[in-house]
Amino acid sequence: MKEIEINTTHLQRITVIDALRGFALLGVILMHMIDRFGYEITNLSNSSPSTLDTYVHWFSNLVIRGKFISIFSFLFGLSFFIQMERASKKGIDFRSRFLWRMLLLCIIGLIGTSFTYLDILSIYALFGVILVFLFPLKNWMLMLIVSLLLIGVPGVLLIGVENIKTESVIVHSSVSEQPETVFMPETLPNNEPALSNLNYFQTAKENLTVKTINKLKFQFLHSETGYLVLALFILGFVVGRLRFFEQVHIRKKRNLILFFAFTLATLVFILTARMIEPDHSVNLLKLRSEGADVPFIALVVSSLQNLSTITMSGALAMGFITLYQVEGIRKYLNWFTPYGRMGLTNYEMQNVIGAFLFSAWGLGSYFDGKGPAFLFVLGLLIYIIQIVISRYWMKHFLYGPLEWCWRSGTYLKWQLFRKKANYKKVEMVLK
Repeated sequence: MKEIEINTTHLQRITVIDALRGFALLGVILMHMIDRFGYEITNLSNSSPSTLDTYVHWFSNLVIRGKFISIFSFLFGLSFFIQMERASKKGIDFRSRFLWRMLLLCIIGLIGTSFTYLDILSIYALFGVILVFLFPLKNWMLMLIVSLLLIGVPGVLLIGVENIKTESVIVHSSVSEQPETVFMPETLPNNEPALSNLNYFQTAKENLTVKTINKLKFQFLHSETGYLVLALFILGFVVGRLRFFEQVHIRKKRNLILFFAFTLATLVFILTARMIEPDHSVNLLKLRSEGADVPFIALVVSSLQNLSTITMSGALAMGFITLYQVEGIRKYLNWFTPYGRMGLTNYEMQNVIGAFLFSAWGLGSYFDGKGPAFLFVLGLLIYIIQIVISRYWMKHFLYGPLEWCWRSGTYLKWQLFRKKANYKKVEMVLK
């Protein structure tokens, strides 16, 4: 009985993480649906958007865009720590195995990219490799790297100090023009066929070549998006080292304090950015891509916007965790758990479904002209169907299909797939 109590405590902690991952993927699919999974709009009506479309667009950009994918990225860094920690307790140095694991993840990501270039797993694999080399560093050194990444130091180095000017002239644009994960779609050269007119194999070729190159340029040269994701990876690893989630189910007061702290920080960053530049968002991407001099104030505002995205992600995560501690609410939030345990499978299924809905070789001719409100509801429907499937699947299997393949490939050995009776008994104790 004592052994079961130890196992249930461990599973309760993991359940919170899985539920949070499932919650993060809800925001990912909703934003990707509104962005049509990166496929060009060809049949959109010339009529003005409805009031509902306007509100959905506003809400999505304010609350969802960039925030849920940040939580997803943070949890990847946390998962890295959990894997390394479990191996360490067994006396195993997992770093070489983890590098092999990242190669497999990159392959999975490239397959996903063949459906939509918004797939981020290949970049996750790159950052996973970086985490392996950062593993020996102390927490204060890792947090110093995180701080430098968050305040925009890589952007300053890319621009060059000599190209930063003190004038306050800023080029503006709407943040809503940027798709989820801040992958800016770039138009193909005039002599190339539009992506929306290509079959699957032509689409895959474009996604894996032109679109991937454009994505990487945007992530690391024209914006700070890639560096922010790396900061979240490292932050997730540090939080794992601090054993935050080992006590998250009993430190309710701390969770609530962190929720309010992240919320207050978000308001401070947003209001400060508005005070500096009240009318529009800074189009730092345009300034960089055109090779123009960048006003120092533009860098400040951009950093404040990035910080507000990170702190709002923290507020959403801690809000979810705080609600998860309420017994009457937990049973409903646990619906996210099986979805999160199959996070890799569900994420890639989102991409496959999205490509089928919006590509020319799928149903793009029908869904291309739908507005944000319709796509938002459709995204919710797809997510709910995935939840139902995930709950059924996880009742009978230990892992999702891709998770099992990834794990088997990692150890070069077929892993246990179906649940055994004793594992089911432990789960029944939890319930």
